[in-house]
Amino acid sequence: MTGVSKGIREVEVALKWDPSPAGRPPSDLDIVAATFTAADAYGEPAYLVHFDSRSPDGTIFLNRDSPDGKGFGWDEVMKLELGRLDARYARVVVGVVIQQSPNRSTFASVLNPAVRVAEGYTTLFEADFTAARDATAAVVAEFTRDTSGEWTFHPGVHGFDEDPATFTRVMGSKRRT
Repeated sequence: MTGVSKGIREVEVALKWDPSPAGRPPSDLDIVAATFTAADAYGEPAYLVHFDSRSPDGTIFLNRDSPDGKGFGWDEVMKLELGRLDARYARVVVGVVIQQSPNRSTFASVLNPAVRVAEGYTTLFEADFTAARDATAAVVAEFTRDTSGEWTFHPGVHGFDEDPATFTRVMGSKRRT
């Protein structure tokens, strides 16, 4: 451990968007987290957490889910208790995926989507999806554990043009610069 820092221990990833106008199908965005072991930090996720699942040890869970953006404030909220995550996990990637209806939906077609990553009362990152406007999914946060056990946050909105099932398989891959 360096100095008095304990690294990031517990974070909240929150997502919001406005409901679709009358006559249009609802936009359904979902937060998904993928955990990776130190042995396979950029390979296959050890497990996924999303709207109908939680981590096996209860350290990552969705505590608010919206199918249409009609909530007040933040429509979806996922909590990550990184400080309690087993030492074999070295990386957690958090993404947002748009559930696809018969017509292809991108972030440009969703009204006012935004994401916030916070640790307690401190906002670490807040963004809209302008950087991924033509994408159907995006990675919005990456957390990595160093050799001392401290977690570091890597922010950014990185778009993918994938369906929900494919996105969960590729969201943790190394990004090309």
